[in-house]
Amino acid sequence: MKKLFIAALLVVGMTSFAQEKKAIPERAKMEQMTPEQRNQLHLKKMTLELDLNASQQKEMSKIIAEQSAKREAKMAERKATKDSVKKLTSDELFAKKSKMLDEQIVMKEKMKKILSADQFNKWDEMKEKRHNGMKKRMAYHQNRKQAKMGEKK
Repeated sequence: MKKLFIAALLVVGMTSFAQEKKAIPERAKMEQMTPEQRNQLHLKKMTLELDLNASQQKEMSKIIAEQSAKREAKMAERKATKDSVKKLTSDELFAKKSKMLDEQIVMKEKMKKILSADQFNKWDEMKEKRHNGMKKRMAYHQNRKQAKMGEKK
């Protein structure tokens, strides 16, 4: 009876590992698109959520393209320096965070010029929700990494 139970557990365990994983995740699908396609989708999504008019759409498309180019450059830079993992000094870290905050201030000013007051408030709320969601995901993954590290010791 004991051997039969162990064999059944092994069969169940093997079949659960043999399950096919889900097809391409959403992020991988986005990476297959060209930057122009991603920019257009982002613009359409913002148009739907913020009810942008034609002139606002034109301005937003410029901003989105600019942000996309910056993001691509930063990703390429990170990939290039990925191998040489080094700790940043406090001055380098301060400069990096300061630059990031300056860019956010400039972006916020641009958005204030383009959007109406209601649209700006809605955009700010959307940005805050996205930020909080990202924080939760980061915390979740940090906790998982710490738990895995704790298991190894």
